[in-house]
Amino acid sequence: MSFINDDFLLGSDAARALYHSHAASMPIIDYHCHLSPQEIAENKQFADITELWLGGDHYKWRAMRANGVGEEFITGNKPAWEKFQKWAETVPQAMRNPLYHWTHLELKRVFGIDKLLKPDTAREIFEECNALLATEEFRGQALIRKFNVETVCTTDDPADDLRYHKMIAAHPFGVKVLPAWRPDKAMAIEDPKAYKSYLKRLEEASGVEIDSYADLCYALQRRHNYFDSLGCRLSDHGMDTFYAADYTPLEVELIFKKVLLGKTPTPRETEKFRSAFLFDMAQMDAKAGWAQQFHVGPNRNNNTRMFRAAGPDTGFDAIDDKPIAAAGHRFFDRLDSDGSLAKTILYCLNPKDNEVMTAMAYTFNDGTYPGKMQFGSAWWFLDHESGMRRQIETLSSLGLLSRFVGMLTDSRSFISYPRHEYFRRILCDTLGADIESGRLPASEMDFIGRMVEDISYNNARNYFAF
Repeated sequence: MSFINDDFLLGSDAARALYHSHAASMPIIDYHCHLSPQEIAENKQFADITELWLGGDHYKWRAMRANGVGEEFITGNKPAWEKFQKWAETVPQAMRNPLYHWTHLELKRVFGIDKLLKPDTAREIFEECNALLATEEFRGQALIRKFNVETVCTTDDPADDLRYHKMIAAHPFGVKVLPAWRPDKAMAIEDPKAYKSYLKRLEEASGVEIDSYADLCYALQRRHNYFDSLGCRLSDHGMDTFYAADYTPLEVELIFKKVLLGKTPTPRETEKFRSAFLFDMAQMDAKAGWAQQFHVGPNRNNNTRMFRAAGPDTGFDAIDDKPIAAAGHRFFDRLDSDGSLAKTILYCLNPKDNEVMTAMAYTFNDGTYPGKMQFGSAWWFLDHESGMRRQIETLSSLGLLSRFVGMLTDSRSFISYPRHEYFRRILCDTLGADIESGRLPASEMDFIGRMVEDISYNNARNYFAF
């Protein structure tokens, strides 16, 4: 029997029935990813499997470094075959790492290759993948269509002109591709020089001269309106923790003026500014009827030498352990009291915060919409099998799993969609085990099957209303 077989990860008859009859055929709504809109619009053809698989995947890069692979084979200029060969040497060493499962799922689902990747199969797999990638059926848009994807939301800065989203809309290929609002750079005042450079981009995009915090909010509101006109229905914020310090409008204006003068704000000033900024962004989302996402907990760019050599997002971020409960509750309470609390999905990077974040979300549900506030899917360092199972267990224990909007790729890769299958198999295995053990009633199999369909697709479709 092949490794990736029909019943992969499905440990019971009930799990197999749930997956094959209910989960497998559901479309995909990938409401948070980092695909390049330009590469989608231009229907990118990849030069080879190395570019497609290793070109920007810091998950793989971390594993290769841990396996003793030199940087010249990772972010360096070694030939494509030599880089792929080093990855093939790493894969067998990655057993029990999610990369082992993902690698073989992608080989089988994308390329139809049912072989294990290892040094003695590397050349054969490399050439077979490359031959397929040279065809029209393996360009970027076709790769997305291959997985029954209905909607993709990219991650876009307010200063982005969204020209490629307009190109895609003008030349549809069967998958809806929408922008998602990610205003992190507009909040990053801790580096005044970089921030002032960013403001110039935002001024050009918005047509607003930004000389005050009020100007900043006006410029962002104009961009928010523009994103909305192109189908954006959700925002996303990447943060180390929540911010909810007390502040006055005058304080925020003075902090902003200080940064415009090139002076570095104090940590307390940064906290006040971020508190005001996040509140104002959340108000915009609520008025527009968007959903908002908060990804909380990374500790970024920790390896100074490698950051200087390779730059950000190259595999040197880690998990932070800042407290989130007090500020998070203050933040959402302010929005709730103001009548400005939008649909919200919370993600934590530190597993210590699973229960904290789930309880936080459910404190602010108000009966206006099922699952209005909810704990999101296992993210980044947690989106492996045990992390997904823990997320399902936490959400089930403290909330309503049935209202969960399901999985996302959070990926830069065109072939990460098997992660949806991975999650669905784990979900069905968890529920199937409960049925087999008597923890859930076998007589409710039809209802549980519909619940699987909802979590796989229907809940996201209804929640985001794209």
